[in-house]
Amino acid sequence: MRVAADVSPLELADYQRAVRLLLRHPLITPSYPDKGALPLVRRWTTQLRADLSEVLGYRLLTTADTARLLRVHDRLDATTPALTRTDRPFNRRRYAYLMLTLAALGRSGTQISLSELADAVSADAARIDGLGMDTERKPDRDAFVDAVAWLERRGALALADGSASAWVNDPDRAEALYDIDREIVGAVYRPSRVLQHVRSVTALLDTALFTTGQGLSQGQATMRRAAARKARRLVLEQPVVYYAEVDETLHGQLRSPNLAEDLERLTGLTVERRAEGVAVIDTSGRLSDVRFPGGGTIAQAALLLAARIATYCGPGNRRNAPALLPAPTAAERLAETAGRIDSALPHGNVLAELAGPDRAETAQAGDAVYPFLPDTWSRRVMRELVGQYGAAFGAVWRADPDRLLGEAVALLAKLRLVAVVEGGLLALPLLARYRGVTAEVKRRPDQTTLFEDVK
Repeated sequence: MRVAADVSPLELADYQRAVRLLLRHPLITPSYPDKGALPLVRRWTTQLRADLSEVLGYRLLTTADTARLLRVHDRLDATTPALTRTDRPFNRRRYAYLMLTLAALGRSGTQISLSELADAVSADAARIDGLGMDTERKPDRDAFVDAVAWLERRGALALADGSASAWVNDPDRAEALYDIDREIVGAVYRPSRVLQHVRSVTALLDTALFTTGQGLSQGQATMRRAAARKARRLVLEQPVVYYAEVDETLHGQLRSPNLAEDLERLTGLTVERRAEGVAVIDTSGRLSDVRFPGGGTIAQAALLLAARIATYCGPGNRRNAPALLPAPTAAERLAETAGRIDSALPHGNVLAELAGPDRAETAQAGDAVYPFLPDTWSRRVMRELVGQYGAAFGAVWRADPDRLLGEAVALLAKLRLVAVVEGGLLALPLLARYRGVTAEVKRRPDQTTLFEDVK
């Protein structure tokens, strides 16, 4: 089956824009992410449903006011968190309040006051060990209203009267009234399994075909088709897929010319293959949630640090070449992340007789090793960068280069340019793209040094 088979060359760019919208925003409503998104997706619904199912194994569900992409999850991904009103990542408490708010809205009518909703969530939270919600405490009210605001941005709630911010500051004197869009509320939360049947977060991953052997009974053709879909998903959803980190059953699919052809025609982006792996290159930022290189002190510092690492680990540094160490395997990273999530699961509520086996990633790294940079090296280099380009950095970051280093390394790790390990970091192959980066600077009339451009 050819991707976008019924789309004319003149309309292909418009269709690819609809694909990118859905991939970046799995829930689209009349107001989210913008008013033009839903009409665009609805125009291409039939072709989108066919292509996303065949290429990626995703399901597209549409109603009069929603388009919901039900994705298949192969890995745990902490890089796209829900965000608060101030664009900070949700913590566990906010995620818990979000789920309890959805449950309360599901039992409500067409309108609800904020205090009434808070009372319902508070009552449910009190029955969960270690959670609770006290509306007398401002931090709890802040966390709750962050969950409400997240739903409001997506159209599940619409403010009819009052102010949530005023309620947070003084719940005795302020109030807010919301209209409930039950259709959107129902579309927000579509779990792949009933959570009472889940012992571990890994049970939500789609790895059964490769770990339980059930694919053998379905035939080799079915397994190849599933492997091809998984390979495409990995390339599309991760900054880079390194061959050394995936199961050998996927190597052939990742190297297949069909993978690049399908993804490029589906998204309009470029698939780049190197000896170490495969990556989708999104130079325009049309699909990526994080642009790199990007603006701001952290992104600029991360780029300069990446350039220093790439040069230090390059072929020109044979005398002081860093030691080579293996990176944590995909299975190790999954186990570490799952362990942190599972530590908060209320196992007493799991229906053991209905819970199936936990699904875990079995892929192991091969013999790949990567240059190791100790923390002392990174701290020294960051201090040098602050000294050289400090006038272009914010005063807060200039005063705390270690904090800037931590944020820059976290960004590079999110993009799979480095891997953080005990005592330092590993330079991963994609980092070589930034070897030779230079910063051009200019001086304003007041002689303040600023970045003009980073290449």
